Amino acid sequence: MSNADYKGVMVYAEQVDGKITPVTYELIGKGKQLAGELGTEVTAVLLGSDVGALPEKLEMRGADRVIVVDNAALNVYKTEPYVHALTTVINKYKPEVVLVGATAIGRDLAPRVSARVHTGLTADCTKLEINPEDKGLMMTRPAFGGNIMATILCPNNRPQMSTVRPGVMQKLKSNPELKGHAQIIFEDINDFDKHDNTEVLEIVKTIQEKMDIQDAKVLVSGGRGMQSPENFKVLQDLADVLGGTVSSSRAAVDAGWVEKDRQVGQTGKTVRPNLYIAVGISGAIQHLAGMEESDFIVAINKDETAPIFSVADVGIVGDGLKIVPLITEAIKAEQAAKNEQ
Repeated sequence: MSNADYKGVMVYAEQVDGKITPVTYELIGKGKQLAGELGTEVTAVLLGSDVGALPEKLEMRGADRVIVVDNAALNVYKTEPYVHALTTVINKYKPEVVLVGATAIGRDLAPRVSARVHTGLTADCTKLEINPEDKGLMMTRPAFGGNIMATILCPNNRPQMSTVRPGVMQKLKSNPELKGHAQIIFEDINDFDKHDNTEVLEIVKTIQEKMDIQDAKVLVSGGRGMQSPENFKVLQDLADVLGGTVSSSRAAVDAGWVEKDRQVGQTGKTVRPNLYIAVGISGAIQHLAGMEESDFIVAINKDETAPIFSVADVGIVGDGLKIVPLITEAIKAEQAAKNEQ
């Protein structure tokens, strides 16, 4: 079978507890762009049990076709049943490109599927493009500890598969007018008993009180210039009045000042908030790659030549430990004045 026999862009539509994960919508948005350049369509593959109205949500986000495998064996995520289901769908529909979110589930699922369909997998991509010359997929990811960006090709095998870091791609807004336009196909797979070698005895859920920085609309981020973990209280005060949360550069994480899940950058998380305030962050390329798509960027740094100013909409040269409290107090005063009106 030649590469020409493979057509279309396929997106694995990850769902947990009956909710589509946000990265799925990001992949559909990027998939639409890639499909447009390839002259083809985007197919979302939904695996689960009693999926209800989830297929309609996928089509309203732009999926041209939704393939559903609805089976009790897929009630909760288990590696073997999910790998079997997605492998079966790929072998039947033969997509040219397969995109999977680089989540905990996606990172478990994608490499096993790629091995079974005898193709390669580029993991943790931050950029996807179509090569105008041969229409192949160019998959870009950080390499060598994030010091360089490597673009990887898969010229000899199909599908071309990649996992994509959440928060990198732009998702399309839900459009109710698209409801009913997609072809929804229910695939009947009945041999899960041969592909299920584990039993889930109990699922324990914990409540995460901290906001995920990828969900935040406002981020106040600190770097080495904060000098100590105690000084991050200054950033927290500003984040509180803005309704946001605190994030950081890798330097602050490596110093033990901030938890790893707060790190922004190539080796951390990619964020796209409405407002990103960088305090005491020089702006190494690894950090910029994780936040430069923010809608509005404010940079505060003592060094007027810091690279962070190259992507900032507003730059303030000075000591963030002195400037940030002044900003916080000014915002509080303005909020108080509005409340009195």
